[in-house]
Amino acid sequence: MKIYKLLTLALGIMSFSTFAQNVEFKAGNFKDNKDEFKAAVAAIKEGDEVFELANQDLFKNVDARVNFKKALAKFEIAQKLNPNNAENNLKIGVCLYNSTNPHKSFPYIEKAYELDKACHDFMDYYYGAMMQLKGEYATASKHFKAFQVNYKRADDYASFVQQRIKENGRAPGIQKEAVRCWVDNVKEINSKYDDIAPSITTDGAEIIFSSNRPNGHDPDEVGDYDYDIYTTSLNDGTWGKPVKAKGAVNSNSDDVSNNLYFDGTKMLLHREVDGQTDLFESNLTGANWSNPTKLHGNISSKKYDEKYGAYGSDDVKLFFSRNTQTGAGYNIIFSGLRDAVRMDYGVAAPASNNFNSKFDDGPVYQAINGEVMYICSKGQGSMGGYDIFKSVYETGKWTDPVNMGYPINTPYDDFFFAITANNKFAYIASNREGGEGGFDIYKVTFWGPEKEFAIETEDYLLASIANPISDNQIEGSVDVNKVSMTVFKGKTIDHLTRKSVEAELEIVDNKTGNIIKTFKSNSATGKFLISLEAGKNYGIAVKADGYLFHSENFDIPDGSAYNLVNKTIELKNIKVGSIIALRNIFFDTGKSTLRPESNAELDRLVKLMKDVSNLKIEIGGHTDNQGSAKMNQKLSEDRAKAVMNYLVGKGIAGSRMTYKGYGMDKPVASNSTSDGRQQNRRTEMKITGN
Repeated sequence: MKIYKLLTLALGIMSFSTFAQNVEFKAGNFKDNKDEFKAAVAAIKEGDEVFELANQDLFKNVDARVNFKKALAKFEIAQKLNPNNAENNLKIGVCLYNSTNPHKSFPYIEKAYELDKACHDFMDYYYGAMMQLKGEYATASKHFKAFQVNYKRADDYASFVQQRIKENGRAPGIQKEAVRCWVDNVKEINSKYDDIAPSITTDGAEIIFSSNRPNGHDPDEVGDYDYDIYTTSLNDGTWGKPVKAKGAVNSNSDDVSNNLYFDGTKMLLHREVDGQTDLFESNLTGANWSNPTKLHGNISSKKYDEKYGAYGSDDVKLFFSRNTQTGAGYNIIFSGLRDAVRMDYGVAAPASNNFNSKFDDGPVYQAINGEVMYICSKGQGSMGGYDIFKSVYETGKWTDPVNMGYPINTPYDDFFFAITANNKFAYIASNREGGEGGFDIYKVTFWGPEKEFAIETEDYLLASIANPISDNQIEGSVDVNKVSMTVFKGKTIDHLTRKSVEAELEIVDNKTGNIIKTFKSNSATGKFLISLEAGKNYGIAVKADGYLFHSENFDIPDGSAYNLVNKTIELKNIKVGSIIALRNIFFDTGKSTLRPESNAELDRLVKLMKDVSNLKIEIGGHTDNQGSAKMNQKLSEDRAKAVMNYLVGKGIAGSRMTYKGYGMDKPVASNSTSDGRQQNRRTEMKITGN
């Protein structure tokens, strides 16, 4: 047994020694694989050329993704022949580290370090970078400092190395003082590809984001697809399957959503056209997003690249990032004032010097109250890669951005930020380890006592205004939020048909008589969203062509806490000639006896007749083609009369109504199917006077 154990130990040592030996790409090491060796050497040479370009781009703050991916494909050819070459392992690791899945670099960098610590000038830099992602901050700092000492050209990268050392110095403290929140992967939304740029409606019930998942377009030279914009809604606490945003918002270029306006009716995005990245705006009409329009030249300039735009809460300012081509990346956030008449943005100016660092700054997001700015940055006080920071507007200026803390931020890239109006939930993008693949979208839930909303959250909203509201449904405050805001959401529908109606909503300050906001509900869904300041009494007028005027009052006491009110506004159709199918009126088979299930529909009709005292109608009965024409004619008349009699019994004057049976003469569908016959068996109301 002892001999067996010793033999096993000896074999283990031999195996480890073999694994740990660096195998050079020399012809003598591959005498039996001459052709493969030549191909491997040629691949390394080609890979080195683009690898060098990628590194140059990286330290210029230029996107190096494509070149690193090209180099990776070449180095992997050599890896198949010789997996035990230190330098080739390191180069593969570097390529993967600079991908959107940096954790995949770990085994290659570790193996390179084990095979030959001195195989490449950048070994210490990337070994330190790997250890930083693993959270081994002291070890990471040690290797970054070794790179400074040992690499002759380290001064060329001094700012980057110093930044890494600072990150590793502050990261343990940030991680120790963890933020009270959960950060959860939104698995229903994410894919194994890159899912980024989440933007949400203020109630957090609809999300728009970008993804480079397969989209039917041709992939690029390294097999990646362009980004398209996707959308999904929250139903019963679960996100639905994402679908491409409808309309003309997506192109064959990268379309990256940046920010939804607070009412959800317009969106900022950036895309590259002819080698230049600019900001565009798309508007929502019904269910479709318009073909994006490039923003005014004061924002989307001819000289620079711009991206990561965000609307200001006042609908006057616009915040964005601009690459001034100084080698410092997107490091300045501008604000452009919009002319109220021409609706063009004026000359851009720095929003705040506090927002700038020597590294990439942006995306940016302004809270609905206009008092908080969320900034993503690779500089500032990052603990590695992009981190998310918070700045508050106080005494006429923005405060220095403060790191939002761990686990919102990690040593990986954590960027983009969109928060709900109640400050309870936010969405970010991150390529931290453990996701579905590449960048994923994560939900941040800030801890604190749960709040029961007066009305349960529905799917999503499509209209809003900067700031809060409240009515008699408002509940007590939630201390964790301290948000004096109520979001009023809902939809406008036809009182009888229950179908969506596009309506104009006007918000008035009843005390001053000033109109605060005029907007329309969505033409496809009837949905809207608005938020109003506390401390006012508001009048809300709803108007739609052919419908009775509707109005409501909302009194929002000063200091009211956040609340969400969801209301369906039923509009009453009074347009002469309108024919409305009453689909929820039911009769016993072959008879004119109304079933109890009809009462809800009939009572809505009664209310309409009482609300509009001069309204006159015709009740029409229709049948399918089963049976004789004479029988169907009589049945349709009897059923129409039964409806009229019900209304009379509820106090509606018979002089305001007529009834008529149409039998089977006016089908709306084919009588050859059971579904078609069911549609033809119906009661209709035609407005004959108002």
